[in-house]
Amino acid sequence: MSTVEETIDVAVPVTTAYNQWTQFKSFPRFMSAVRSVEQVRPNLTRWVIGFGPVRHEFEAEIVDQVPDSLVRWRSLGRRAGHRGEVSFRPSASGRTTVVVRISVTPRRVTDRLVHACGFPRRVVRAELGHFKEFIEGLGQEGGAWRGVIRGGHVEPLEAEPPRSRVPHWPVG
Repeated sequence: MSTVEETIDVAVPVTTAYNQWTQFKSFPRFMSAVRSVEQVRPNLTRWVIGFGPVRHEFEAEIVDQVPDSLVRWRSLGRRAGHRGEVSFRPSASGRTTVVVRISVTPRRVTDRLVHACGFPRRVVRAELGHFKEFIEGLGQEGGAWRGVIRGGHVEPLEAEPPRSRVPHWPVG
């Protein structure tokens, strides 16, 4: 198993960075390797990634997701071979530290060669740089999903607490 870890600081608050990251359908707008992402269910996504004419499709299960903190996933299916996580930590002056960790089990000889030459690390580093440019350029997220997933199970969203009614007293 090969593990890649990359870190980047982005000049937006942690909630903004997290909210944008959870908008998986927007990944093709800033990640050059991602062709499309379909959100099948809150805890299941379908990805098409590729370089040039080479394409790879897979489904990923979101195993754990905690707002403003963590998204952890694993690939599914016959060719499943990776798992990963991205964490978000507030840092100085309203910035956010984003850490991506991906572990891959190369299945074929060509996969082993690709990993041996450091290609995955370069791709993760470049794609994180694209995320930084994208979110800092926007300055705000393009949507949000604030649900919680634990052990692959979506927890019910908490209902907003009822707003207290403050009596309106006529003046004078």
